[in-house]
Amino acid sequence: MDNTLVKLFKNTKTVFTSKELALILSETNSDNLKAKIYYYIKTGVIVRLWRGIYAKGFDFDIKELATSIYSPSYISFETVFRNAGMIFQHYDTIFVAGPWAKDLKIAKHKLTFRRLKKTVLYNPAGIINKDNYSIATPERAFLDMIYLSPEYYFDNLDSLDWDKCFELVTIYDNKQLFGRLKNYQKKYAQ
Repeated sequence: MDNTLVKLFKNTKTVFTSKELALILSETNSDNLKAKIYYYIKTGVIVRLWRGIYAKGFDFDIKELATSIYSPSYISFETVFRNAGMIFQHYDTIFVAGPWAKDLKIAKHKLTFRRLKKTVLYNPAGIINKDNYSIATPERAFLDMIYLSPEYYFDNLDSLDWDKCFELVTIYDNKQLFGRLKNYQKKYAQ
C-alpha cells in the first residue's frame, strides 16, 4: 500500500472532503486529484457519499458526514435534545444547523439541515468540537430551536443551565428570542 493511503487510513476521520483528500494525498493539481479520487473509488479504497465528500467505507460516522456537507455547520436541534433527555421522541434523522435548509438521504441516513443566519453559525459560543465534528451544547441547541420555532414543545428542560442560556442568547441579536427564553424559564424552571 502506498504511503499516501497509509496516511488516509491512519487518519481518525471517517469522512473527507475533496480538499481534505488533496492535503492527505499531497496533490495540488486538481486534474490529478480527480483522477486519484476516481481510481480510489473504482478500486474500493474510498466511497463517494455526496458531491465532493468521501468515506473510507460505509462504516462512517454519520455526524462527521452531516457536518462535512456544508460549512459552517454543527449538530443541533432534536439530535442534541434526545441525547440530553430534553425530548423523549426518537428520530432516526440527524438534525444540523447550517447555512441552508435541506433534507437529504445519504447511504440510508436521513439528514435535516435548518438554516441559521451566518452571524449565529460563525459564532463558536456553545459549540463543542469532538470526534471530528461540531455539536451544540444543550443550551445552544435549545436557543437554536426556539429561535426558529417559538412554540416548540420540550418534554424535560431540567438539564438546561438557564444562566448559560442567558449568556448565549446575545449571539442571536434578537429581542423576541430573549422574551421567549424568559417565558420558557418561567414555564419549566421550578
